This record gives sequence, C-alpha cells and structure tokens, in this order.
Amino acid sequence: MTIASIVEPHWLRWDSPTGSGNIHQSLGLHRKCNSFTGTCEHFPQYEDCHGDDRPFCSLWRTVGFLMSFSVIVELALLVAYAVVILGGKQKRDQGWKIVCSLLVVAAAAQCASMAVVAGLLDRDDRFIVGWALDRSWILCTVSWSVLAMSAAGLLAATIYMPEEGDYELIPGN
Repeated sequence: MTIASIVEPHWLRWDSPTGSGNIHQSLGLHRKCNSFTGTCEHFPQYEDCHGDDRPFCSLWRTVGFLMSFSVIVELALLVAYAVVILGGKQKRDQGWKIVCSLLVVAAAAQCASMAVVAGLLDRDDRFIVGWALDRSWILCTVSWSVLAMSAAGLLAATIYMPEEGDYELIPGN
C-alpha cells in the first residue's frame, strides 16, 4: 500500500463538471495529471517552489521524503521479522522490541505524511473549492493504521502470552 500510494498520482483530486463530462486534475507526490490535456507532468515544478509557494513545495517534498523513508523502514522491518522468526528462542524473546519499534517508526512517518497533506489541503491557497483527498491518501491512512495496529498487537502478545520453552519439572519417581 505504501509503494502504491507513492507511485500513483492520486493524493489530491479536483473535479469540475462540464457539459461534456468531468475535467479532473490529480496530484501525486511526484506527478500532476490533468484529464483536459490527458498528460501527466513532474510535480512540483520550478515555478511551484519560488516566491510565496516555497513553503508548499518544501512541505510537499517532505511528504515524499517521509513516504520513501517509510518504505525503507518497512524493508528493514521485513528483514528484522525474518531474523526473529527464523532465529532461535533468544532472538524471538528479544527481537520483538526491534520489530515493534520499526513498526512504530514506519507508522509515525506515514501518519505525519497524511497529516501534512491534509493540512496543505485545508490551508494552502492553491486548493480552491472542489479539491479533495484521493486514493493514495486513503492508502497511506490504511497503511499506517495497519502498522500501528500490528505494533499494538505484537506488544500485547509479548506482554500477555507466556514465554515459550520454559523448563518443566520432570515427574518424580
């Protein structure tokens, strides 16, 4: 979900009804698409990043960085998870802390990205009436929610479940 939300240019969408159908424009983290021209172009462009629009450009690029950082953390999470599962008892007993921490870091980065985009939609002057959050924003929201719930579930399991492989008493003769 994280990679799809980065790749698809559907974080924000603007629809305008016309006599011959809808014209829409969508913004992604790295591309802007327009149904009127039928093209997609790099976003944000040079003119989006100068003058009064500098804060917008900086924040938009920060969202792109945070989402890319989240993908890297998720890849590290997969490696850590494999090491913990395939390792011995000691790795399982101690490895949950690393896995849980990586889950929280990835969720926090995605939650911050989601919040920044929603804040830009509410506060930036370029987003007139008709702009709305789109599919990639929803994918990001679902992704960080799943990561956070996974971290909470893992933490709860380690707290409330008994340790594996404790010594058991041998019945006496």
